[in-house]
Amino acid sequence: MALYKITVKSSSTTNGIRLEKGMSVQVATRTAYNPISTNGGKEVVDAFMRIYGVDIKRAGRLSSSYLELEQIN
Repeated sequence: MALYKITVKSSSTTNGIRLEKGMSVQVATRTAYNPISTNGGKEVVDAFMRIYGVDIKRAGRLSSSYLELEQIN
């Protein structure tokens, strides 16, 4: 099992959704694959919705261009 920290790289407002630089979530996965691109990023989308109440996919920011990925373990 791998634990990842996903952090927003820069502030933006898209489709009425505001993301602030530094917003971060932690996602545990059963595999060592990138959770941003695996399974449509569902775990990352769910985590941002649960923690901040924002749909990062609808904001068009579900990409490593906008998110920093750090493997914790």
